[in-house]
Amino acid sequence: MSFFTHRGFRGFALSCIASALLVAGCSKKAEQPAATPSQPAVSYYKVDPGTAATLTGTVYYKGKAPARKLIDITEDPACVEAHKGKAYDESLMVGKGGALENAFIYIKTGLEGKNFETPTETVVIDQQGCWFHPHIFGVQTNQPVKIVNSDPVTHNIHPVAAVNREWNHSQGPGDAPLNRKFPNPEVMIPVKCNIHSWMRSYIGVLDHPYFAVSKADGTFSLPNLPPGTYTVAIWQEKLGTQEQQITIAPQQHATVDFTYKGK
Repeated sequence: MSFFTHRGFRGFALSCIASALLVAGCSKKAEQPAATPSQPAVSYYKVDPGTAATLTGTVYYKGKAPARKLIDITEDPACVEAHKGKAYDESLMVGKGGALENAFIYIKTGLEGKNFETPTETVVIDQQGCWFHPHIFGVQTNQPVKIVNSDPVTHNIHPVAAVNREWNHSQGPGDAPLNRKFPNPEVMIPVKCNIHSWMRSYIGVLDHPYFAVSKADGTFSLPNLPPGTYTVAIWQEKLGTQEQQITIAPQQHATVDFTYKGK
């Protein structure tokens, strides 16, 4: 009788252990987090090479070209030595034949609904000779921007943004580069150095790659443009903005010129 009682107790105990393990297994399974749904792949717009067009043009200044202003940088002798020459204002640079340099040209409307991939190429801003280089430039939203200080003096870079986040960061000689991005379109963002008041630069931020800065001869080019109807805009820091409407056919080499009238 005791034999069967002993076997019955063993069976009962084994049954309880099995049940406990089963419950524990179910509990662990229930505690596992739900699988995260996979994110849909981002679809980027690609221009059809068979229809891609090009928009070029020239920016002119009509009237007597004003003399460039000499900038006094003598408050910092290290800047005088680093600049290695006289410093002239870059806000209005008129060349031969009235060619206007450093105007920012971009597609303002006509690309709505197209999502363009962000370039991985880094745009570099160099503080050299107590000057920002380049003076005018553009980047795409979230494109890497690297700020370096090549001077033997401390600078600070201060983008006075209205749409993007405003920030202000000092950078001494030999300091590591600053790496930044601008997530929102904004034309234009003034950049200044609070230490050296004459240092100025401007950044155009677009969510597409169709922008350019006019060269010394006033020319610019927007290649690989899909056919369509566009508003082409121009910004110049002293002369303001202009716009033109244009319809571009497939594979067309279209031209848009801009002229600013002097006083």
